[in-house]
Amino acid sequence: MAKYLIFFLLITSGARAQIISETSETAQDSTQVLYYIVEGDTIAREAINLDEVYLLKKLEFGSQTDRRRYLILRRKTRKVYPYAKLAAERLTTMTERLKTIEKKSDRRRYTKRIQKYIEGEFSEKLKKLTHTEGQILVKLIHRQTGRTAFELVKELRTGWRAFWYNTTASFFEISLKEEYQPFDVKEDYLIEDILQRSFQDYILEEQKPAHKIDFMELKSHWNN
Repeated sequence: MAKYLIFFLLITSGARAQIISETSETAQDSTQVLYYIVEGDTIAREAINLDEVYLLKKLEFGSQTDRRRYLILRRKTRKVYPYAKLAAERLTTMTERLKTIEKKSDRRRYTKRIQKYIEGEFSEKLKKLTHTEGQILVKLIHRQTGRTAFELVKELRTGWRAFWYNTTASFFEISLKEEYQPFDVKEDYLIEDILQRSFQDYILEEQKPAHKIDFMELKSHWNN
């Protein structure tokens, strides 16, 4: 049942990419100069049409226990993020394709075909997810889609199905109603920190979240 739950999440997630705006000035030589304020310091770099880059300090931990917990969370986050990214990509493709299919029977057939493809491609990997990895995956799906897994199930199934999946998932210590709240939940903030560092180090391939996350504002929020 846990494996089927993850499969279901992977085919019922959508993505809404957004462009992160940047502050800029134009120098006398007409070269665009981008300024970033990072923890009190103003940093300028010359660039043309470059993505925003955060300069992150080396992490400091209050104790070895905190450091160990962060490293465990990092390992789990890096493991499941590609599945959340895949879920968003697959449903984006599926949604666009469904717009061109008029008959309900053909739409159901197409959806089932996508599900079988995902099961065949990722079956063995998803079966090995732990409880905490599954919960992190649910949070990251919310990050990428802007909707909880419970809401996604409810949209594509009946309300009773959504209730049933959430009740079943609770036996595995997974809540499908879990949201990604980096400004309110410390663990979610740490997950975002892990993601940003992993994107910069090219360990993970970045996919923009459904809603813009100002990481510098986020860091300031928790540092204060």
